[in-house]
Amino acid sequence: MANILVIDDERSIRNTLKEILEFEKFTVDLAEDGPSGLEMLTEGAYDVVLCDIKMPKMDGMELLETAVSNGITTPIVMISGHGNIETAVEAVKKGAYNFIEKPLDLNRTLTTLKNALDNSNLVAETKTLKKKIKQIKGFEIIGESKAICDIKEMIAKVGPSDARVLITGPNGSGKELVARQIHEFSARAKAPFIEVNCAAIPAELIESELFGHEKGAFTSAIKQRKGKFEQAIGGTLFLDEIGDMSASAQAKVLRALQESKITRVGGDKEIAVDVRILAATNKDLRAEIDKGNFREDLYHRLSVILIEVPALNDRRDDVPILANHFLAILCADQGIPVKSFHEDAIKALAEYNWTGNIRELRNIVERLIILGGDTITAQDVKDFT
Repeated sequence: MANILVIDDERSIRNTLKEILEFEKFTVDLAEDGPSGLEMLTEGAYDVVLCDIKMPKMDGMELLETAVSNGITTPIVMISGHGNIETAVEAVKKGAYNFIEKPLDLNRTLTTLKNALDNSNLVAETKTLKKKIKQIKGFEIIGESKAICDIKEMIAKVGPSDARVLITGPNGSGKELVARQIHEFSARAKAPFIEVNCAAIPAELIESELFGHEKGAFTSAIKQRKGKFEQAIGGTLFLDEIGDMSASAQAKVLRALQESKITRVGGDKEIAVDVRILAATNKDLRAEIDKGNFREDLYHRLSVILIEVPALNDRRDDVPILANHFLAILCADQGIPVKSFHEDAIKALAEYNWTGNIRELRNIVERLIILGGDTITAQDVKDFT
């Protein structure tokens, strides 16, 4: 049954609520003031909180604000003997689930608790659903090899910070996935994650893409346009294939990182940009610096934290896990019953030379699903790779 926390400085109110709620099969804990109630709420797993407003040491409004600011999502129902519409509105605005006046009406109290519990369950189900959606979209890093476990540990450490991260590794190894995971672990997770593939944009357009442009800045600039830096304000900007960026764009990115300001192409107004920068490359930037192709000062600005993503050939232990992961996802996408791998097929995949890394593995699994039988064999792997 649900766990309820009652916070009230009046012993009679606490004991009465405890007696009534336990009769209704709830589990009830009691706190006699705000500080002890907040401590219990922070440390315990409660489904709903009933909290008085007028209390010594810490009143209910202060407790509510502290709980909300600390990320506590437990529904809090405020109760007060001095209630009015203004107080109720203020409490709800600050994050309370509902407001009940004293003397407490039994039916209304139980109805409010039931609704709060339903809301709490809905929130939990929504979180679970969002997590599943992210997994389906491929936001989860799959693998149990030491190299992948080290990367997951690093992401957990650096994600909550605003440190810039340079992610290196071969094409198709999952650098974008690492960047997205860092964003998800950050305080910016609800803000935009904006990606720019520096290799896919012509050198003459990269500055407009990154910084935007004013109307008339060049022939095709028929209206003002915000660049990726502005689009990512408050969030994360992921500069993929940074090693292919032009020298001119490198200089402007360096300035943006130094000053947290950008200027649109064709404009002279400086625009403040609060953006976290993540970058990735499949090139050896040290070698590119020696060749004069990449700015050393930009490299040092970007590489506060370095994460190297290994090639799939260097983490073969993860091939079975990845293959089965893609199998489940792709069967669902294709709308067909989930197929399976024979042991010899998994062995064949583990021994394959993955020059295209995880991207190649996903493509081959999709091919095997479409062309192979219900149970995919080593012969299928041989025929379709």
